Amino acid sequence: MAEAAILNNIEQLIENFLVSEPAYFLVEVKIKPTNNIKVYIDGDQGISIEKCVSFNRQLYKIIESNNYFPPGEFSLEVSSPGIDKPLQLKRQYAKNVGRNIEIVFNDGSQKTGRLKQVSDEDLMLEETTGKGKKIEVHQLVIPFSNIKTTTVQIEF
Repeated sequence: MAEAAILNNIEQLIENFLVSEPAYFLVEVKIKPTNNIKVYIDGDQGISIEKCVSFNRQLYKIIESNNYFPPGEFSLEVSSPGIDKPLQLKRQYAKNVGRNIEIVFNDGSQKTGRLKQVSDEDLMLEETTGKGKKIEVHQLVIPFSNIKTTTVQIEF
């Protein structure tokens, strides 16, 4: 079976598995040439390490039983995407409302601000410019089609 077909089948297995876990969602699956399967799952309230371990054990058995790889010739890693990974799904945007984000637009320009709202077509970014008495706050509606990447900014 071709790698793309295996990837699609594994993604479908995970989607079917997650139907019984509605608070969690699949972000991405990658398969390295060494048959190392990396599964990135997130949750509306985040995902714990314990939950990742539980999903790993259950998914390993499901993938193994489907015989996509010879027995013992694949490995599986289940984790959250990590704070440094760009947001990929609207559901990830929704869970990050209220946080600071950096948007890189398709033309390479950037904006940083607080994610205020998310809809099916766009998001609202609150951008603060200036200092002291010259602070200005602007709310910008940005269509997803104009966004290349969005990354959550860590605040201390």
